[in-house]
Amino acid sequence: MEYTSYKDIKYYKECAPLVEGMGFKLVDLKIVPAKTTTKISAIIASSDPTANIGVNDCAKVHRVLLPRLEALLGTEDTMMELTSPGIEHNIKNAAEFSVFTGRSVRVWDKIATDWVCGTIQKADDKSVVLKKDDNSDVEILFENIAKAKFNYKA
Repeated sequence: MEYTSYKDIKYYKECAPLVEGMGFKLVDLKIVPAKTTTKISAIIASSDPTANIGVNDCAKVHRVLLPRLEALLGTEDTMMELTSPGIEHNIKNAAEFSVFTGRSVRVWDKIATDWVCGTIQKADDKSVVLKKDDNSDVEILFENIAKAKFNYKA
């Protein structure tokens, strides 16, 4: 799995503090210029790993984040989609592990050739540490992760 630092995502450092001030975390930000309209896609998560994001939360952040991005982009010809990660979120950027500290995930470990489940304890730019159900910790290097997703227990 590849690690892309949030500081390398354009406009992330200008938008993340705004979202965090509202009690959320900015998980992803994509800005795609098109012929007539700039398309913006953003994902937010709760600062509390046990809390979920609702439509009202997304609307509240959308109303604040869109004007900031329009000012940064210098255009009002924008279309923005702002969502929560969702119950079956696939982690695409290894930097997301640090955002989701405290959440239960499962990762496909290429070395073990199996899913490893646990709660994210900590993550840096090289690896993630998961606390497994038996209370043991396991560190997995990002280069050994084929895929990762939320692990919701019913």
